[in-house]
Amino acid sequence: MKKLCTLALPAILAALWLLAGAAWAAEQTAPNQPKMKEFRVVRGMSPQAQACIECHKTESPGIFADWAHSRHASANITCLDCHQAEETDKDVAQEHFKQYQRSDNKWGTSQYRAAISAVVTPKDCSRCHPDEAKQYAKSKHANTMEIIWKIDPWLNFGLNSDFERSNGCFHCHGTVLKIDDKGQLDPLTWPNVGVGRVNLDDSKGSCAACHTRHRFSVAEARKPDTCGQCHLGPDHPQLEIWNESKHGAITRSEGEKWNWTAAPGTWTPGVDYRAPACAACHMSGSGQVLTTHDVTERLSWELQAPLTVRPSDFKAFPAPTNWQEERQKMQQVCMQCHGKQWVLSHYAQMDGAVNLYNDTYYKPALAKLNELYAKGLLAKDAFFKAPLWTEFYELWHHEGRRARMGSAMMAPDYAWWHGFYECKKRFVNFMHEADQHLAKGEKVFVTSDYPGATGDTTKPPQLFKPAAKK
Repeated sequence: MKKLCTLALPAILAALWLLAGAAWAAEQTAPNQPKMKEFRVVRGMSPQAQACIECHKTESPGIFADWAHSRHASANITCLDCHQAEETDKDVAQEHFKQYQRSDNKWGTSQYRAAISAVVTPKDCSRCHPDEAKQYAKSKHANTMEIIWKIDPWLNFGLNSDFERSNGCFHCHGTVLKIDDKGQLDPLTWPNVGVGRVNLDDSKGSCAACHTRHRFSVAEARKPDTCGQCHLGPDHPQLEIWNESKHGAITRSEGEKWNWTAAPGTWTPGVDYRAPACAACHMSGSGQVLTTHDVTERLSWELQAPLTVRPSDFKAFPAPTNWQEERQKMQQVCMQCHGKQWVLSHYAQMDGAVNLYNDTYYKPALAKLNELYAKGLLAKDAFFKAPLWTEFYELWHHEGRRARMGSAMMAPDYAWWHGFYECKKRFVNFMHEADQHLAKGEKVFVTSDYPGATGDTTKPPQLFKPAAKK
C-alpha cells in the first residue's frame, strides 16, 4: 500500500501542477475574453414589456445595459412602466409605431404594439414616487422657466437667439416642449432634461436632470458633479466653490471609499460619508431632518437674487416657507458633524457678508442706475446693449453672487478674490462712469448693433395666460 502511494505521488503532483497551470492561464486570459451577460425574464411581465427589452438589447444596447443594472430592473420596473402612453396623448411617439411593422425583428410585429412617449415626466414618475414628485413640483427647480421669464431680459427683450437659448440657457433651465407640424417633438425643444422643462402633460421638470437615464443611480445624484452640470461658471460657481472648501477637499481625498449607494433615507453622515456634497446639505435626510426634493427648503437667504432677500420675499417665486424654520433645519444638518457654536458663528459670518453686499455695493449702485433712468440718460430697455448697464448687471450677477455664495459655503478665495475684491473693481468703474454721465448730462452709450438679438419674446402660454385683447 505504501509502495502504491509512493508511485502515485508524482502522478498526483503532476496533475495538480497541470490544474494549477490551467487555472493560472485562465486567470490571465479571462479579463480579455468577451462575456455574454444575459437578462433573463424570470418574473411576470406583459409580452409588450418583454418586446421592449428584447428589442432594445439589440437596437440600443447602452440603454438596455443601464436599465439592466438599475434598481428599476431588479424591482421588475420595465420600459413600459415609465414610457407607456395613451394613443391620444399629446406626446405619444408616432414614429415609434413603425417599429411594429418590421420583418427583421421578431419583436417588431403588431402583436407587441404599444403607444409610448419618449418623454418621461415627473407625472409619470409620481406613480411610484408621489412624495418626491410633490416636493419637486413646488421647488424653484421645477418652476425655473416661470422665474426666468418673469425677470430675465435675455428672454423678455429677445437679446439672444433661439439657438443660443436651446444650446445654452434651456439645457439647464428647461424648454417648453412642442410638437412640430410633422407630429414630432420640435428639435429646438428636444432633447432636453432641464430641471424646469414644461412638459406636454402639463407637468414641470425632469427627474432625469439628476437621476440620468436609464440607470437612475442614487449615487450619481448624490455626487457633486451632477449638480455641477448647471451650478458652475462665472455667475453661480457652486461646484468650484464647493471644490475649494474643506468639504470638497475631504471628498476628493477619500470620497471613493464612501458608501454613495445607501438606500434613500439611510445615508448617514459619519457612517456612509465624512463630508457633505451638495445633496447632503440641501436634499438628503440627516439626523432628524427628513429628505426633500424641494431645494428651496433649508434656505434662509436668496443668494442668487440681485438684492439678497428672504426666500418668501423673492417676488418672482415667493417660497411658502418660514426662513427661521428652514435655517434651523440646515443648522441641524450642519450639527451632524459640527458643534453648535461653530455652526452659529458660521451663520453670523455669512449674514454679515450678505448685509455688507446689500448695503455697500448693490443698493448704492442701484440708486445710481435709477438716477440715470430718472434723468433720461439711460434708456429703460438698454440692458446689455449699454456697456454701463452690463457693468451693473455683472456686479450682482457675477461678483456679487460669488462673494455671497463663497461666504455661505466657506470658500475664502471665492468670497474675497473672486468675490468682494472684484465687486470693488466693478463698483468703482460703474460709479465713476455713471457720475461722469450725470455731471455732463450725457446719455449713456447704447449700441444699435447688438449681435444675435433675435429671440422670440412671446411668453409661453403654458405658463402665462395670453394678454386679453382690447
